[in-house]
Amino acid sequence: MDAELLRSTFAVVERRAEHAVAFFYSHLFWHNPGVRELFPEDLRAQRDRLFAALTHVVTRLEDPGLADYLAHLGRDHRKFLASPALYAAVGSSLTAAFAHAAGTAWSIEAEKAWGEAYGQVAEQMMRGAEQAEAEGEPAWWDAVVVRHERLDEDLAVLTVKPRRPFAYRPGQYVGVSSLRVPRVWRTYSMANAARPDGTVDLHVSRIPGGAMSTALVEAVGVGEPLRLSAPGGALTARTAPDVPRTYIAAGTGWAPVKALLEEVAAGPEGVGARLFLVARAKEYLYGKEDAERLRERIPGLNVTYIASAPERPREQATERLLRALYACGNWRAHDVYMAGPPELLAETLPALDDLGVPRVHHDRLPAPAADARPLGTAEWFLARPEPHWHNPAARSPHTP
Repeated sequence: MDAELLRSTFAVVERRAEHAVAFFYSHLFWHNPGVRELFPEDLRAQRDRLFAALTHVVTRLEDPGLADYLAHLGRDHRKFLASPALYAAVGSSLTAAFAHAAGTAWSIEAEKAWGEAYGQVAEQMMRGAEQAEAEGEPAWWDAVVVRHERLDEDLAVLTVKPRRPFAYRPGQYVGVSSLRVPRVWRTYSMANAARPDGTVDLHVSRIPGGAMSTALVEAVGVGEPLRLSAPGGALTARTAPDVPRTYIAAGTGWAPVKALLEEVAAGPEGVGARLFLVARAKEYLYGKEDAERLRERIPGLNVTYIASAPERPREQATERLLRALYACGNWRAHDVYMAGPPELLAETLPALDDLGVPRVHHDRLPAPAADARPLGTAEWFLARPEPHWHNPAARSPHTP
């Protein structure tokens, strides 16, 4: 692939991302009317996810891990009933949309480069789907809600039981779909290690205007069916049993960290571990009871709760976390596992690098707001978005 040509044309298209994606869907549905029923009624979030995936691919063209990413993406897209014909239709509409958005920057060479690049992307995605089918993996798992606990107005813990064996690793996430919001899938981290009864906990924080999170928090009850996608994510344990580790969790980032700690609790005793449980203010902190139970089960686990005063919640929480991290020692011996708002990671990673932490594990789950396209790098630095922190006292548009 001509990476330089692909990136240069994409940079032009990115400046008109919203227009390009709207053109793409209009072209796709006009030329393939039967495809519309595969997509949710509200396409805003879908548009953002499409462009986020394109950005991921374009920025990692030379990354050896791109093939695995595309294979997993194809495996996951089986839940959308993606077929070879749909891949072909998407490729045609994507090229048309890019040509329209790029204007005079589009050329015969660019069209050829994008055609070849999309062909390779589609081939690797379909190969991933075929491999999953060959291994007997379903496109999704049917599950039922067996418990629904409302922690506050905007936060709930759902316990679901898949109807067939559902294998995953602590720290991973799963796509969730409900009949209450047809053809919509949203991602949530699983909050427990494997249990004998096969049940899975999901921490759901409601987004104002978010159809799926609102349905799961407010409407879905015990006995209702859900669908679960294949698990994914890279926030899984990769630390030798005798190596100390530090866990940092903010907001509903507590879910995957809790699962990782449950895995530690079931293993050898005597693990040296530190947990920093962060909230934007004291009254927003949840999970303390679970953290205390894990402290009893894991000898050597040190737990620190960090919150801020109401007047400057984001700055104070981050400042207090960074001060607490700098106050700790022996960082070169620790592996670090982090989960929380992307902004928390962006502000904390430089400090961990400065402290000499050799390995930091975290998931890259950029979930764009439903009303905004993903920001380009320069735009992100000029207008850094607010953090997605759970706030049970107010319905913030930035609640995850």
